[in-house]
Amino acid sequence: MMKRKILILGSGFSSLSAASYLAQMGHDVEVFEKNHSLGGRARQLKRDGFTFDMGPSWYWMPDVFEKFFADFGKKPSDYYKIDRLDPGYQVYFGENNSISIGDSLDKIYTAFEAVEKGSGKKLKSFINQAQNNYNIAITDLVYRPGISPLELITTTTIKKIRYFFSNIKRDVTREFKNPKLRQILQFPVLFLGAKPQNTPAFYNFMNFADFGLGTWHPDKGMYSIVEGMVSLAKELGVIFHTNSPVEHILVNQGRASGIETQGKTIEADFVLSGADYHHTETLLPPKYRVYSENYWAKKTFAPSSLLFYVGLDKKLDRVTHHTLFFDVDFDRHAQQIYDNPEWPTDPLFYANFPSITDPTMAPEGKEALFLLIPIAPGIEDNSELREKYFDIVMARMERLTQQEIKSHILFQESFCVKDFISEYNSYKGNAYGLANTLMQTAFLRPKLKSKKVEGLFFSGQLTVPGPGVPPALISGKIVSGLIEEAIYSQSPTK
Repeated sequence: MMKRKILILGSGFSSLSAASYLAQMGHDVEVFEKNHSLGGRARQLKRDGFTFDMGPSWYWMPDVFEKFFADFGKKPSDYYKIDRLDPGYQVYFGENNSISIGDSLDKIYTAFEAVEKGSGKKLKSFINQAQNNYNIAITDLVYRPGISPLELITTTTIKKIRYFFSNIKRDVTREFKNPKLRQILQFPVLFLGAKPQNTPAFYNFMNFADFGLGTWHPDKGMYSIVEGMVSLAKELGVIFHTNSPVEHILVNQGRASGIETQGKTIEADFVLSGADYHHTETLLPPKYRVYSENYWAKKTFAPSSLLFYVGLDKKLDRVTHHTLFFDVDFDRHAQQIYDNPEWPTDPLFYANFPSITDPTMAPEGKEALFLLIPIAPGIEDNSELREKYFDIVMARMERLTQQEIKSHILFQESFCVKDFISEYNSYKGNAYGLANTLMQTAFLRPKLKSKKVEGLFFSGQLTVPGPGVPPALISGKIVSGLIEEAIYSQSPTK
């Protein structure tokens, strides 16, 4: 098969994945990243001896990472080390009122039983079903390209049809009565970017990803994965360009023929974008855009986020590496993201203290704090609002964990809607892509292959299989397979 030149926009996880697969096939692959560092949203912030992962902070579904590296005869441990967290995370529901999710199913069954009698046995059955769905999803569904509805119809999925027409919230509330347990079981759906009542029950496989496969931490942070994937790609011959925003995708007689970046034209046989899908189409002449502004406006997007990176001059008590604060109305906050987009009245929030388990993330005796408040994409973003919500969540965290925190702040930096737009060209400043609702699943998502431009492909969280780091790795593998098919179809020796 002839070697082809393939240019990739963006260096997020899906782009890094695709770059390695395409280089392994023997092609010339170059990656163009608009920012000064690689990794897309998985960048790091370093300041005064503190290190913060600026984007993804949860390492779930370790099997997907293992499969990725195994495709190249490697293991994750060849590039970075991971440790399973115990507890995986802690959830606060009020003062002196929290539940910890341990590092084994038996610990979690015991924790549930302590809250609601009989729930341990129910959870065991629930997780067995979730594991079955996980195996089906990983084996039969998520590695499919989203071309046809027939991809969803297999001998195993036919038996699961009710799980596509029920929803997570209905199934959870039917089995569990305690509101705390219900919230914990609905929490993983946030990784899919949709409300539990709008997410097919089949996606309860995320509960197995949570409880069964566990929560892990890569030494030196999530950016270690980026560094590992970049090292692998370079070993395979991939060339990277930073500070190289792409201004135009060139089309010649209906076929992608290259890109323009920094005033230079670079020719190619194929162009793949792992950058924001909506933004990528604006780089094309209007007649070659598949999805209209009206199309995007009607879609359900995952939340944006207000993020804070905070250096503290002391170690904290009564918190874990991942700590969730669910002491307010879960449903009301969800409504203010999806149904009536506005700043939340009482926000749920998440705090990540990586320095609790990883001493490289903060100077000795100090604590690194990453805060995340889910918010609606596209809403107003200014410094006054950021400061207001920082004060709200800090006051709540101090009260719930019963300790002084704010007076120990050395510095704080923030990142919100405007930054997601300026840094990542993110549509409406969304943080996680397109939500995985029933009508935005698989073949109903934007396509990996352009319908109007030959040789133009897409990957990442706005296409299949969906939001999250493991799905991004899978997206890169799927699209590289489609490009290989396109190359094969052109080959004169076919």
